[in-house]
Amino acid sequence: MGVVRRERRAAPFLWAAVLGVLLLGGGGGGVVRGFEEGTAVYIVTMKQAAASHKRLDLERSGGSRIAAAAGGGGGDTPATSVLRKPRHGSSKPLNYGSYLVHLHNSLLKRTLRGEHYIKLYSYRYLMNGFAVVLTPQQAEKLYRRKEVANMMLDFSVRTATTYTPEFLGLPQGAWVQEGGPQCAGQGVVIGLIDTGIDPNHPSFADDLTTDNYPVPAHYAGNCEVTNDFPSGSCNRKLVGAQHFAASAITRGVFNASQDLASPSDSDGHGTHTASIAAGNHGIPVIVAGHHFGNASGMAPHAHIAVYKALYKGFGGFAADVVAAIDQAAEDNVDIISLSITPNRRPPGLATFFNPIDMALMSAVKAGIFVVQAAGNTGPSPKSMSSYSPWIFTVGASAHDREYKNYVVLGNNLTIPGVGLAPGTDGDSMYNLIAAPHALKNYTTSPIEMSVGECQDSSHLDKDLICGKILVCSYSIRFVLGLSSVKQALDTARNVSAAGVIFYLDPFVLGFQLNPTPMDIPGLIIPSSDDSKIFLSYYNESLVRDETSNRIVSFGAVAKILGGLEPDYGSSAPKVMFYSARGPDPEDNTLANADILKPNLVAPGSSIWGAWSSLGLDSAEFTGESFAMLSGTSMAAPHVAGLAALIKQRFPSFSPAAIGSALSTTTTLSDRQGNPIMSQRTYSNPDSTQTPATPFDMGNGFTNATAALDPGLIFDCSYDDYFSFLCGINGSGPVVTNYTGNNCGVSTMTGSDLNLPSITIAVLNQSRTITRTVTNVAGDENYTVSCNAPYGVAVSAAPTQFFLPSGQKQVLTFIVNATMNNSSASFGIVGFYGDRGHQAIIPFSVMSKVVYSS
Repeated sequence: MGVVRRERRAAPFLWAAVLGVLLLGGGGGGVVRGFEEGTAVYIVTMKQAAASHKRLDLERSGGSRIAAAAGGGGGDTPATSVLRKPRHGSSKPLNYGSYLVHLHNSLLKRTLRGEHYIKLYSYRYLMNGFAVVLTPQQAEKLYRRKEVANMMLDFSVRTATTYTPEFLGLPQGAWVQEGGPQCAGQGVVIGLIDTGIDPNHPSFADDLTTDNYPVPAHYAGNCEVTNDFPSGSCNRKLVGAQHFAASAITRGVFNASQDLASPSDSDGHGTHTASIAAGNHGIPVIVAGHHFGNASGMAPHAHIAVYKALYKGFGGFAADVVAAIDQAAEDNVDIISLSITPNRRPPGLATFFNPIDMALMSAVKAGIFVVQAAGNTGPSPKSMSSYSPWIFTVGASAHDREYKNYVVLGNNLTIPGVGLAPGTDGDSMYNLIAAPHALKNYTTSPIEMSVGECQDSSHLDKDLICGKILVCSYSIRFVLGLSSVKQALDTARNVSAAGVIFYLDPFVLGFQLNPTPMDIPGLIIPSSDDSKIFLSYYNESLVRDETSNRIVSFGAVAKILGGLEPDYGSSAPKVMFYSARGPDPEDNTLANADILKPNLVAPGSSIWGAWSSLGLDSAEFTGESFAMLSGTSMAAPHVAGLAALIKQRFPSFSPAAIGSALSTTTTLSDRQGNPIMSQRTYSNPDSTQTPATPFDMGNGFTNATAALDPGLIFDCSYDDYFSFLCGINGSGPVVTNYTGNNCGVSTMTGSDLNLPSITIAVLNQSRTITRTVTNVAGDENYTVSCNAPYGVAVSAAPTQFFLPSGQKQVLTFIVNATMNNSSASFGIVGFYGDRGHQAIIPFSVMSKVVYSS
């Protein structure tokens, strides 16, 4: 409903050109005939400033240059950037951007005259550069050009609710302050870089309110129109949608029939994350015929802009992701949410120096708040890939809603399971029969593995199974998508089973089983230990002929207690085992490790979200309109939506100010008032929990309502980040290559950044740390309290101060090691106001040295 502005047809000439070259042997990725073996995609940055840098530099008071900041002068400072003016209108510098594209084309033509190459993208807004397919010899020739600052090989990346609004207190808290769910997030555009979106899902409709609900005037994006994404797909809710796949196409990994060269989501992941961030309020969640409540995004009245750069079959590539980031920033989104992480830590001097993180730093300079998933590589320490302080990194926690079902055995044992399924009728017990024991013609072993997994009913004896509970194995093949619960349910129905029970193959260790929708009684036993107990009872209850050893009676009986009703009794939040952890893995000397990651944790376990009608990522939810997924991918859009609420309330907040509001107001206790726990192992994770540290949960668990009234703010500007990068030993040329600005003298470390946390990797005797707070509430008196990390003495000055509204206070912390210790220890610093505001920041010290060597 409603007229959609800025629709445009996908540029057929671009994709036709790329595909044509692939077919004709024009070049690309080492898989294309016509190029030498070893061709690859290179991301090239130029020395001249990008469009956004040029514009923002010209806006600086007195024309000061960024480079001066590295030496301590000029540019935005924390004193001015908290209350920076809102960005109004479109800031597209079309003339200068077109000029940069011309320069890129001209450079390639002059350098590679008469040679085959493919330019995939021109980056002009956040980065001045391009992505191009070259041979190593061509790359070397191009790199020698004086106009070229940096070249890097493209690399791959991967993808990393009905109840979470209530768990986060939104209906009675943050939404009330914003005028209710019908207003929460209005005027804010969240740009999601993911697998696309299903535009027909009711979570993204714009006709569910009588509100005028206009497209924000500052947003300047397009709605791409293709056969898969027809005219009218965008609306006042879904205000923009584009896709980026040039790097994937040149590599020959793009499957047009599955991946879709359009913003349409054939995976499901992007639709899910978009709905978590800003899906409409009150959308019924009906899965497998069961009603599981009504869904809502965190900012249900915010607007969504989709930049598809990830695909089901292969994930994605940095060249495409950077193009998506560049376009989102040029379109003037307010927030960028990325539920992606690199497949490996980016190589080079430090993790910060890669095209994705550096493009995001430019986005922050342009006033865009950037949220990224921490990754699903936990629970090992140092398992995170990105440590850039300008990116707000989110880990995953559980909430207190669980869907539990049970199997009660004939020996009175009760075994817990997972499954969004009804129970068997009444108190009746049903005989159990394993699929390998129910083959036709008295066959004694399954013909193939799929039979034991109940994937094929043609070999099973219906008369033998009818009225019994069918027992199936759940193997690694389910994880890989080679077998599915849906197919097993079809099998159970075909043979008239009373229900189905899956026992866990031990090789599935470390894979979290989400509750799976079932339209007949059923469950999956998620524990290999419980599965052994179940199988032991089943096998011991079999009656066999003493002569032939043939089974003559199935003595095991059981009943299934249904799992359609949620249970809210679990201890939560807790950090999930898969959530990536700190500290910074830079190297064994802990250089450049003075930055706390993740920033915080948010709900990421068993999250209901919208599902694409074309979604294939989770076979169990194929054809459903909602799916329940887990991962830091689900946690990040929660925070993106909450950031939209803060942006709506404080339009002038800088990205760092938004991050500070989220960070200093977190919760450190679970619902029972106990410390938040962190799962430590893949297997039986709840039995290995210990109290979470800042390296597990950052500042803590997000508190949406408190974040809308933070009291104090720790702000940090682009110039601060620039100075920090310049302070890394040997970084000068790399910083210049990426930013176009030269480093001055800088000794700034991560602990010197004005972050809402203090992290010291190596405390060599003594260190002085400063932080600057800004009062964004009314006049207030504050008291400062320090709980020092073990082996450390901390003194703060001042310990009390009065701070008028809008003013700043500098605080100095003198930190002394009191013992030699190589173990990390943790404390907190609390700022307590007499009008009820409080700001809590974690204090982490990894290594303490009393005497220098």
